[in-house]
Amino acid sequence: MKKSTGGMVRPYESELSFAARLVDLGLIGLALWLSTIVQLERWDNVESLAAMAAVVLFYGCSHTMRLYRGYRGTPLLVELRNLWLTWVSVFFLLVFLAFITKTSADHSRRVSITWMLLAPSLMSVWRLLLEFITHEARARGFNSRSAAIVGVSTIGARLAQRITKSSWMGLRLAGFYDDRSLARLKPEVGFDYEVKGGFEKLVEAARAGEVDIVYIALPPRAEPRTAELIRRLADTTASVYLAYDFGGFDLLRARWSSVGEIPVMSVVENPFYGTDGFLKRLEDLVLGTLISCLIALPMLVIALGVKLTSPGPVFFRQRRYGINGEEIRVLKFRTMTVCEDGPSVVQARQGDQRITRFGAFLRRTSLDELPQFLQVITGEMSVVGPRPHAVAHNEQYRSLIQGYMLRHKVKPGITGWAQVNGWRGETDTLEKMEKRVEYDLDYIRNWTLGLDLQIVVMTVRQVFGHQNAY
Repeated sequence: MKKSTGGMVRPYESELSFAARLVDLGLIGLALWLSTIVQLERWDNVESLAAMAAVVLFYGCSHTMRLYRGYRGTPLLVELRNLWLTWVSVFFLLVFLAFITKTSADHSRRVSITWMLLAPSLMSVWRLLLEFITHEARARGFNSRSAAIVGVSTIGARLAQRITKSSWMGLRLAGFYDDRSLARLKPEVGFDYEVKGGFEKLVEAARAGEVDIVYIALPPRAEPRTAELIRRLADTTASVYLAYDFGGFDLLRARWSSVGEIPVMSVVENPFYGTDGFLKRLEDLVLGTLISCLIALPMLVIALGVKLTSPGPVFFRQRRYGINGEEIRVLKFRTMTVCEDGPSVVQARQGDQRITRFGAFLRRTSLDELPQFLQVITGEMSVVGPRPHAVAHNEQYRSLIQGYMLRHKVKPGITGWAQVNGWRGETDTLEKMEKRVEYDLDYIRNWTLGLDLQIVVMTVRQVFGHQNAY
């Protein structure tokens, strides 16, 4: 009978993480019930539906925000920040659902506002209490675990530093173990940790209960030694983790999965699949629809302005690359006297004679991009993502910048992480384009719903004051 190895790589919830989810979901319902009491309102079917919708949305959004990544590995302030961002996202979605279902009039505004503030407050308070209790327990020797590191290596030294500097994780460093001779060990400068011995001593310490966790920080080429050590540690009760250093790879949303019984790790992957993909699309539909309603009249005024101030069409379409490198035609208000879309496209520069006077205002304020919100609703683009470049520029830079085409693992956006960090407008040097690509890939690696909302807020603040757009 074949032994399945698929379970080795599938993520699972610890008992504490599962309990945390249940408590949070219960506090959401409790907060709504308390809000109705405080505001002297009755609890009826509307509140029941709102509570159930909030629970479902919070469960999904918390996964996207990585809210339950484990209490030994996440600082409290980071966890509280993610909690509030998650709840703000959920509440925003609830308001949108009430709007499109035409039930917003059935909800008490006073109850809704009280609930919006009370729910995350209750969840924050219980986290603070849990943190205080676990901190006191660990200070007295309870709920702490000893961790040994196998391999005097760069990743091993980084692990040791994190363990010794983060006492709140409840881990105690039990020392390093390595079966190589001291002459072969080449520790980093500043490495001042004790090497207690080889694999034999580690196994003895684990059998004696002196080591609870073993982090194997050997390089991938040491697979035979790693396999032998894991086999020997199987005769102990120690938990074993592999801490491979993948620094030599440019990982893009790396994650473990399996093909049948074979564990595999993605090196380059689209971050928006499953729950994340659903929430990203829902975010685009919500923001795209709301913004399109708000900008309908301004777009009409801008269209008249374009038509009356210069001859030519109101809109300009240009070929760009979309998700997976598929060609799309991006829609913009025309800001120039020309509509270039050939094999050679000259970027707009400061003082460019092709730009109309009205077009200069539109480009400076990014108002020429407003028609793209219609493409967000149709699914060609996203509100937030790497800005699409003209096809001619793509073909130019893909051979000059390593990883350039990885930007197209996601939908192009109207605004992006590079733009709000100053890398917007003309890229007259290769270094500027490299920085833009660097920020785009950083966004893909670290995407969360909260990061998208942060970028939207930063865009609104910058849209009328940026000087790099010509």
